[in-house]
Amino acid sequence: MFKEFQTDITTIDQNVRDIIQKNYKNIEELLTTPNPTYQNFVKEIEEMEDRLELEFTQISHLNSVNNSEETQKIYADLLPVITEYSTKMSQDKRLFDVYRQIKDQESANLDLEQNKVLDDALLSFRLSGIDLDEEKKSRLAEINLRLSDLSNQFSQNLLNATNAFELIVTDEADVQGIPESDLVSAKCEKGWRFTLQMPSYIAYMTYGPNRELREKLYKAYVTRAPQNSEIIDEILRLKNEKAKILGFESYADLSLATKMAQSKEQVIEFLQELLRKSKPQAKREFADLEAFAKTKIASWDQAYYAQKLRKERFDLNEEVYRPYFEKSSVVKGLFAFLNDTFGIRFEPVKISLWYPTATAYDLYENDEVIARIYLDLEARESKRGGAWMHNWQSHHKDKENKTILASAFVVCNFPPSSENNPSLLRHDDVVTLFHEMGHAIHHLLSKTHESFVSGVNGVEWDAVEFPSQFLEEFAYEHSVLKTFAKHYQTGEVISDIMIQRLKDAKNFQSAMAMLRQLEFALFDFKLHSHLYQGDEVQSLLDQIREETSVRKPPTYNKFQNGFAHIFAGGYAAGYYSYKWAEVLSSDAFIELIENNFDPKLTKAYKEQILYKGGSQSMSELFMAFLGREPKVDNLLKISGIMQ
Repeated sequence: MFKEFQTDITTIDQNVRDIIQKNYKNIEELLTTPNPTYQNFVKEIEEMEDRLELEFTQISHLNSVNNSEETQKIYADLLPVITEYSTKMSQDKRLFDVYRQIKDQESANLDLEQNKVLDDALLSFRLSGIDLDEEKKSRLAEINLRLSDLSNQFSQNLLNATNAFELIVTDEADVQGIPESDLVSAKCEKGWRFTLQMPSYIAYMTYGPNRELREKLYKAYVTRAPQNSEIIDEILRLKNEKAKILGFESYADLSLATKMAQSKEQVIEFLQELLRKSKPQAKREFADLEAFAKTKIASWDQAYYAQKLRKERFDLNEEVYRPYFEKSSVVKGLFAFLNDTFGIRFEPVKISLWYPTATAYDLYENDEVIARIYLDLEARESKRGGAWMHNWQSHHKDKENKTILASAFVVCNFPPSSENNPSLLRHDDVVTLFHEMGHAIHHLLSKTHESFVSGVNGVEWDAVEFPSQFLEEFAYEHSVLKTFAKHYQTGEVISDIMIQRLKDAKNFQSAMAMLRQLEFALFDFKLHSHLYQGDEVQSLLDQIREETSVRKPPTYNKFQNGFAHIFAGGYAAGYYSYKWAEVLSSDAFIELIENNFDPKLTKAYKEQILYKGGSQSMSELFMAFLGREPKVDNLLKISGIMQ
């Protein structure tokens, strides 16, 4: 029913190479098909691609969650092979001609999903340079190969730099006020060890009383991987060249060809509108913080004083909350909420996985298994930072009309558990888990029959965050928290007062947080709208900070060298997508609130958004869900930004 996850990367490596060679042979045979149709041609290619993706995903996943010299080498060696294969497929004029022929001849007899598969494929062919001469095609192939290698280098440099730094604190006075659970995790032979891994870094930056040590830690974090600056220059040059070869003015224009947003001007105006409406409140928030601190606040002070002000204003002590958010209890509570809301039951599966703390669950709907999810939630040095969902199998029907079920990974970096200490989460971690699970159920609950538009496949990049941001709003809801927020030692359920404080504090300094995201989004989009090199990259960031910052960061802050979303992920010229999709999620959630969480609305969301995957544009699906266009101001409203 589900593919068994393999951990022998040497075997996986060989399997990937074998599948690619077999696919090349199968393509040649397919191209001799006398009367190619959707069923005997497109479905065959779909299955070939699925087999390859199933195998390769295992290596890319292991390289992210169990990184070692061996995984690094095999993954790096395999990337050019995969990239070459993808480029050859996407630039094969014979394939393009057959797809176009099938579209012309069969379109009227195909269903919505099948036509979307063909439309997406034809656009992808064109964006891969199918109409170019051989010289330009060859150059495009070289660029794609080099870009995949550079992205991997960028990510590996960042991981290596993150793992290379440690701050040993020996004076007990310098850890006063840090939560006990964080101190237990940091304890070492010489005192306390703090690193650039997220749980550890956040702990000292938020609670560490020694200002000099906070600055030392901050400086180490924002100056990581300086060698990435050269990689950034080359990535930008190649992406700009790629866009020009394909007939676009810039890489930003190329990026928008597969997104909801229609033009660069629309994206910039969208971001600028949010900036105009958020900055006055952000300035007030920062002035308020400095007044509380009674000092000028530097970058390494902000989280420290913000925590103190938040605690004073809302009586919110993270350490008091964390015993109520024990990892296993949170996971069970999230599963129970999804069962109540969407009728999805989660049952554990006992199988061997890549790490002892990784787990697997089968999803049941109407007592039938419909999907599988793998969770890997605790931080470790062999795992890259951050949190993500990665799809593995996609729900679809194969060429024999057999239903193939979906599967996905959810990966986070929560405080690690030990024999004596459970993993106790911050509420922010709970929100993160809800967010990633929103992505997961978007993929896993899909009912589409075509793999290429199933789940998150085929969804516009600036809409893909909608279901994740929608679900995270429930992490603040009273009825949801009451189901799982129980003290791990006493069993005491979180009190109404504690929940209300969380809700009251939800939008604490939300305008400053909005400006931070707008800084990232504007930097990314403008960076890819023209060619910037060397010092111009920093100059652009400085200019944007003039507009978006209420406090200037130090000149040594080289944030761009760690901006993995756009240089090692898929968000180049697309980071704005977080806010674009948040318009959809905020509007949908407010609609639910204003209708007292009407079950008819959650049913409509499940059927029109989750079930449909990428089978239609999200603008069409949203219209089917609520019967109207989304309202931008609801994003500001839900963020507590007053107009």
